[in-house]
Amino acid sequence: MNSPAEAATGGVPGPRSAPLPPPPTTVPAGPEDDDPTDALEEAYWSVHDGAAASATVRQVLARLPRITALIGRMAWQADRTATLTAIACQLASAAMAAFGLIASVGVLQHLFAQGPTPDRVRAAVPQILLVAGFLTARSLLDTAVSVAQARVTPKIRTRLECEFLHLTAHVRLEAVEDADWHDEVHRANDRGLFYARMIVGQVVSLASAALALIGTASVLSVLHPALLPLLLLSVLPVGVAAVRSARARFHSFKRWNALQRRVRVFSWLLLDVDAAAELRADTAQGALLDEHRRLTSKIADEDTRLGVHAALLNLAGRAVGGVGTGVTYAALAAMLIAGWLPLAAGAGAVLAIQAGQSALTRLIEVGHLVYEHALWVDDLLAVQDRSRRLLPRTSELRAPDHVQEIAVRDVRFSYPGKDRPALDGVSFTLRAGQTVAFVGLNGSGKSTCAKLLAGLYEPQEGSVRWDGVDVREMDAHSVHQQVACVLQDPVRFPFSALSNIVAGTGTLTHVEPRRAMAAARAAGADTVIAALPDQWKALLSKRFKGGQQLSGGQWAKIAVARGLYQGSVLLLLDEPTASMDPPSEHAVYEAVLRDRLRKDRITVLISHRLASVVACDHIYVFDAGRVVESGSHEELMALDGDYAAMFTLQASGYRAPAASAEETGG
Repeated sequence: MNSPAEAATGGVPGPRSAPLPPPPTTVPAGPEDDDPTDALEEAYWSVHDGAAASATVRQVLARLPRITALIGRMAWQADRTATLTAIACQLASAAMAAFGLIASVGVLQHLFAQGPTPDRVRAAVPQILLVAGFLTARSLLDTAVSVAQARVTPKIRTRLECEFLHLTAHVRLEAVEDADWHDEVHRANDRGLFYARMIVGQVVSLASAALALIGTASVLSVLHPALLPLLLLSVLPVGVAAVRSARARFHSFKRWNALQRRVRVFSWLLLDVDAAAELRADTAQGALLDEHRRLTSKIADEDTRLGVHAALLNLAGRAVGGVGTGVTYAALAAMLIAGWLPLAAGAGAVLAIQAGQSALTRLIEVGHLVYEHALWVDDLLAVQDRSRRLLPRTSELRAPDHVQEIAVRDVRFSYPGKDRPALDGVSFTLRAGQTVAFVGLNGSGKSTCAKLLAGLYEPQEGSVRWDGVDVREMDAHSVHQQVACVLQDPVRFPFSALSNIVAGTGTLTHVEPRRAMAAARAAGADTVIAALPDQWKALLSKRFKGGQQLSGGQWAKIAVARGLYQGSVLLLLDEPTASMDPPSEHAVYEAVLRDRLRKDRITVLISHRLASVVACDHIYVFDAGRVVESGSHEELMALDGDYAAMFTLQASGYRAPAASAEETGG
């Protein structure tokens, strides 16, 4: 018996908790935090942004050799000649820089020597020419490094991208349906591949800076061993300032990125095509623009704060570096006064120390970049390794081109994290030439069973056998080739109309004309293609100039034609006509039920519109992962069970309501 509350609401249960209080007169449009970024979830593509800001110097230095070795191996695999050229020329360039410094000391020795100025200049000319020669050689070697880098970098990117896409395109379906997998793959694609290309040049710059620092130290040790501690004294303050500056930049970038994510919520809404009509009908643009203006004012203040902080930090870094340089030059002056160094060697030491400071600053800045960007490359390589473990099985036994019987025996299957099985002891047999239907409520197991038939999932218990052979013993790819799937929301390939029809056979360019024409006619896609400007060659995407945009129903016809063209053993249609008008739907079902393209094909139709399955040879009714009824339409109606109740309910919606006695004058 209904409670008084249920009776008052027409049998609908009343609320189980306290009633909802009236809303307040004002409400914030979003999170109320003073910090616009605090309420944001971490985006999958930003997990490593700012990592270098929190890394210690030891962590950065510990990872750099491993990163360098990793990039070196990738370069070696991509192009050995270019890699060897880059290494050799990089080493030679560093040597030319060191020799150039030593030759510069020789120039200074002549210029600071006793005698008339013209004589000193003339004496220095050979050394000046030598310096020019070293600098020219270094320029040529650096150019050779750049050329080698230009040769190897695209090859690394291409190799990584092709391998990444090949692996991820073939992993098992259950991996693709995992939300964590989605984030990992898109992070690797969006960031990993991008930084894999950039990091090659960064590692080259890192090696250049490190070699320049080593070369500077070598020159100073030649001039006087006591100059090495001076180099350390001069570069350490600069290094500390560079580390702090680099960390601040990475932190600032992460913060700026988060701020932009918050404000882009409004630009997405204001520019979105799907939202445009409702925004204008509801005149909601003003409210969105007001909230956008409020947030951008906060972000402008934040940008100013970050900019001022960066300027002050830069000033502090220069001050610290200036103190270190001043102390270094004072010590150098003391060495000159004490006679430990000739004046020319002292001047050369100044040049070397300045070069060392510049090299160290570059080393630290690039080192932090490499450290952070390598995290993205590591993600990419980790996804590739995981993908290899998730590839479908391979076997020498291939799926047959003709099947007389598909037997499903006591199949059980559960999705990860679900207590209730999606399929619980399902058994039935499909025979060549049959058209069968799976019907039932949402979540009853229809689509899951279809995916097991297609080999996209494997049963956890029980078996699916093709002519007595368990499909788990066959090569998975060969099974997929013998199954055509037409789904409610088919893939809309941004290619030509003809490519959309033949894509299911593993090609976009090679066609069997008669077979394609027959499939298009059977699906009703021929009239769709005939109305396009370039017909078969028409590009079905507005991304291209002259590209065409089809309606949902037109895409459905293209998808059905694609399924029919495949000529597969098994054709699965999961609500394929949901977006079609009644005449088109009728024509498609006529084509499927009277499949003239392949008489021995097994066709499985999944539909909520029970009128469309009446003519099927056999109908299986699913409920809670089990087949609870099966038979022809007439047999199931006579059974007066779940199928009959659903069919009667749907049929009643098409009948005119019976006239009341008052309306008929009774």
